[in-house]
Amino acid sequence: MSVKNNIEFRTVVGLPKSLPAITYEGRVLMLGSCFAENIGALLTARKFRLDMNPFGILYNPMSVSEALKTIASGYNYTETDLFFYKENWHSPMHHGSFSASTQEVALHNINTRIISAHQAYPELDWLMLTWGTAYVYEQKKTGKIVGNCHKLPEDQFIRRRLTVEEIVTEYTSLLTGMIMRNDRLKILLTVSPIRHVRDGMPDNQLSKATLLLAIEHLKQLFPDKVFYFPSYEIVIDELRDYRFYADDMLHPSALAIRYLWERFSETFFSSQTKQLMAEVEEIERDLAHKPFHPESEAYQRFLEQIVLKIERLGTKCPYLEFQKEIELCHMRLKL
Repeated sequence: MSVKNNIEFRTVVGLPKSLPAITYEGRVLMLGSCFAENIGALLTARKFRLDMNPFGILYNPMSVSEALKTIASGYNYTETDLFFYKENWHSPMHHGSFSASTQEVALHNINTRIISAHQAYPELDWLMLTWGTAYVYEQKKTGKIVGNCHKLPEDQFIRRRLTVEEIVTEYTSLLTGMIMRNDRLKILLTVSPIRHVRDGMPDNQLSKATLLLAIEHLKQLFPDKVFYFPSYEIVIDELRDYRFYADDMLHPSALAIRYLWERFSETFFSSQTKQLMAEVEEIERDLAHKPFHPESEAYQRFLEQIVLKIERLGTKCPYLEFQKEIELCHMRLKL
């Protein structure tokens, strides 16, 4: 984006230096919105050991904190934690993807994910949290902050903006306890670049500023444990052109997400991790190949080579999970 006389036509956001690496061996838990979903999907596709949003998308820091406490305790949801509305059972702490027409199905969906996250919790190397908004909805009856309103009438809630002090106080207690139980844990905080237009643009800016100020305080309180990746600044300042947004002009486009991934990789991946990631991507590309003649001997040999690649990589890196890919190859191979 520059011309021969080195005039720069964009604001390049500097990346943090010398941050701890993210490796294939480590375990990662991601919660939050936008960045957590987009980058989490790319990490998952490349076989990182990742649990992404076991409560579904969460937007505000307090709901993310409550989800973490639930995971840490291994709390088991019961019928009393659900409510019925518009033909489905819902949890006020979960995304609508967990809702179901029966309590049994909803509770199964919820508790299965909590159990899985709880089991991996003591072994976490990275906790990655993306905050989207400082605005919360409190239930008038209980005073509790919900993770999702599920389109209930607005008069059932009080909407307000969290203060920097509230967020810092909540996370000082939360992170202190987590670090005491797991000294190797590192925490990456990001702010979602999605603008919450319903808040109005001035209030959206105040919301994002509140989140950024809270993160800065937490970095100062936990200088060797809490880190920040500037996904918000990269999209807002570096990719400010509307061609980097989806059709709604609010969410990052696929091109913007790919660019964020490149900057994320540049920040957190070693050359060894990038090489291993390239080998994983090669296997996935091979599996995505659609042959004209799937029963031909050439394609059968091609599948055998994929299995061989997976076995060699599995021997070298036993923490990689390729069971589904191996089953797919065997299904396509002639019996």
